Amino acid sequence: MTTLVWFRQDLRVSDNPALFHAAREGAVLPVFVLETADQSGDSHPMGGASRWWLYHSLAALKKALPGLVFLRGSARHLIPELAKETGAKAVYWNRCYEPHAIERDTDIKAVLKEDGLEAKSFKASLLFEPWELKTKSGGPFKVYSPFWKAAQDLEVETPLPAPDDVRFAEGPQGEALEALGLLPSNPDWAEGWGELWEPGEKGAHKRLKAFLQNGLDGYGTLRNRPDLPNVSRLSPALHFGDISPRQVWHETLRHTETGDGSSRDGTKFLSELAWREFAYHLLYHFPKLPSENWRPAFDAYPWREAPGDLERWRKGRTGYPIVDAGMRELWQTGYMHNRVRMIVASFLIKHLRLDWRHGETWFRDTLLDADLANNSASWQWVAGSGADAAPYFRIFNPITQGEKFDPEGDYVRKWVPELKDLPTEVLFAPFEAAEEVLERAGVRLGETYPYPVVNHAAARQAALEGYEAVKQANRDPA
Repeated sequence: MTTLVWFRQDLRVSDNPALFHAAREGAVLPVFVLETADQSGDSHPMGGASRWWLYHSLAALKKALPGLVFLRGSARHLIPELAKETGAKAVYWNRCYEPHAIERDTDIKAVLKEDGLEAKSFKASLLFEPWELKTKSGGPFKVYSPFWKAAQDLEVETPLPAPDDVRFAEGPQGEALEALGLLPSNPDWAEGWGELWEPGEKGAHKRLKAFLQNGLDGYGTLRNRPDLPNVSRLSPALHFGDISPRQVWHETLRHTETGDGSSRDGTKFLSELAWREFAYHLLYHFPKLPSENWRPAFDAYPWREAPGDLERWRKGRTGYPIVDAGMRELWQTGYMHNRVRMIVASFLIKHLRLDWRHGETWFRDTLLDADLANNSASWQWVAGSGADAAPYFRIFNPITQGEKFDPEGDYVRKWVPELKDLPTEVLFAPFEAAEEVLERAGVRLGETYPYPVVNHAAARQAALEGYEAVKQANRDPA
């Protein structure tokens, strides 16, 4: 029996239920289909940074599974056609949870069954299905804390091993990986990323091992320090399935249970993994999360239209060093530290008063880990419009946030090198430094480094007035 295994966001051999079960039943034809947004029905298409990671992750998977076939086109047509051409008796895949993917996969499953083929899907990219966790009233969770409490009551399944032996079925030649056009060129803005990242299953497990050995201790507090290595940086690998959340969960537990790491830090790390689950839970139950305010009251927020300010934010030229450091780290590496993500998101929304959807779009294009569920849920959380959202009046001060979480200024000096010679006490607010201090550091405001795009106090007051308008609009009768 030949089973077609359709790879998507599960680009690994171990703990891959679709591959594992297909290999036990006979010959396997592994296939990956690259679709355009129009073909997949995706209104939030993959960005350039993610395409870079996808290329390298697929290259790694091809080495592990030499029979892997690459195709371009509509999966709705290609998957049933390929099954017919090859005489496959079944098609297996691991589930995706984005709204367009659910609709597409449902259509494909119906067509395959009409053709008399077996169509099976498996859980592989989440610890729990979005419908498994329910409130006492039977509905979806809307607040993270009770979601996490309920998740801890469920058992996380043991990861599956890699298949002992995969027999490949005859299949079409397909496309060369290079022909899929995933890599940037003219210019190659990702030049040097290969020295920073190792996409693929092997690289993901190396990264997890390094984090558990060197980064987990102190994670509960040090994860907020962008100048320190106490974060896992596993998010791109989790998004593309180079590693499974089950593998991360059980490896973390093993590490802490053997006394190699603090159980408190381990639990905190696992709770962050559960935040990812919560984002998928929200996306599944509220599929308009990426495009519409989860709290409709926020439709009344008086957003500004300021393309120039948006561009300064994107380029890391806001005049607030911790914000600019984060945006430059993002552009140069495809990644940004999580604490800094919150700071730059708060700045866009609450200082510049620009719609959170501008930020979601930019992150989706520039982040290697651009995950629709996490990206949209997190942006709405910062905006105050989402589930379990930060209080609307919490407006991060970009000066004190820098002082608190980058106390020696190492992070800012790395990504905003034109300020590297400033004393730490004025590093996060160079516009408040004395002229002689700036001159000694070679900083000329308005030339080598910009003046602030907005005044913090004035911007904070304007943001609060905007939120007051939301409250007022929703008090008035329609």
